[in-house]
Amino acid sequence: MDKPTNRQAYLDWLRILAIIAVLFFHAASPFVAEWHWHIKNKETSHLLLEFNYWLHRFRMPLLFFISGTVSYFMLQRRSGGGFIGLRFRRLFIPFVFGMFVVVPPQVYLERLNQGYQGNYFSFYPSVFKLIPYPKGNTSWHHLWFILYLFIYDVVCAPFFVWLISQKGKIILQKLGWLARGKNIYLITLPSIIIYSSLSLRFPSTDDLIHDVAFFLYWPTFLVGGFICIANPRLMDSLEKNRRFSLTLAFLSLLGINYLRWNNYEPWHVLSNFRTNWLTYAYLALEVICAWSWVFTAVGYGKKYLDKRHKILSYANQAVYPFFILHQTVIVIIAYYVVQTSDTIGMKFVFTVIVSFALTIGMYHLFVRPYAITRLLFGMKSKKEVEKTDISVPVRTSQVAIEATS
Repeated sequence: MDKPTNRQAYLDWLRILAIIAVLFFHAASPFVAEWHWHIKNKETSHLLLEFNYWLHRFRMPLLFFISGTVSYFMLQRRSGGGFIGLRFRRLFIPFVFGMFVVVPPQVYLERLNQGYQGNYFSFYPSVFKLIPYPKGNTSWHHLWFILYLFIYDVVCAPFFVWLISQKGKIILQKLGWLARGKNIYLITLPSIIIYSSLSLRFPSTDDLIHDVAFFLYWPTFLVGGFICIANPRLMDSLEKNRRFSLTLAFLSLLGINYLRWNNYEPWHVLSNFRTNWLTYAYLALEVICAWSWVFTAVGYGKKYLDKRHKILSYANQAVYPFFILHQTVIVIIAYYVVQTSDTIGMKFVFTVIVSFALTIGMYHLFVRPYAITRLLFGMKSKKEVEKTDISVPVRTSQVAIEATS
């Protein structure tokens, strides 16, 4: 079976765009009413609510899918043990650092909003009491993604190693039938089964312990990304079917929103919604919507974004520290922004622009230049980057993907 082409720049661009989408999502969260967030504005926006509902359907599935492709590239030059060791350094160390250094200011400002009177230095020791949020002040907040990804990579490492072995490649060749016609959409079936059967009983918590449905749901995208990049014909199929994916994504979103806007969701109109098949058809539609947007992004990305640019190398190194830092910056800005009398639109635009600028500035001035901060934020050392760039010039796009993972 042919290996993927050296040019994989579209995956780099998609990853960057996905993290920027997360920034917009979190910047809008203070101004939407229907779910909890750490700092809330008194007035809310229905338009930003719809914007967040749209992003929420596929932002994390897309990140997990791309993470699956990252794992494939990492294993091309490493053993399973080397892969796990690298993921420990790039994921677990930044997770622990972030949990005890980056996240606590978010919790502190939320406590201030709830009436806490002390300063940050009197608050901070409570983080180490290890009482889980929201009862206590120990939390990983948005860093749940890093923890989950680390666990998935460790658990899946033997399977990934086997899949790229000679025996595994035979299986990958046989999966080539998925590239014919619309067969690629059968990849969605495991996600549909897991989500539709478990999500009602186990709503999303991001706390690992009680997050049964979503803890099993997310790796279907990770494994899907690994398999698709391991067999280039599957990625080619996503490119060929990109228009159909966009059509399916648009129609499924339209159907979901029509039912939601008119209170026709099963739990609003069916007394026996937990046992009625219409409920599970609706839940399946939500998964189809998520996968369709992922396939749309990958298909159009492969078609139009497989181009390198001088900014790509910098952005690829910045994107992971940017993800770790961005929500704390947003919460700090939002804490003060929601106290002003400006319009919601102005508050949102201000939060996006200033959060982006400050996060990039913090990365450029305090993370990028120093060896210790590069380690704590999951980056390669400068020597590793220079060595890789010199020794393997033909795989620059693969190196760029690895550099921030």
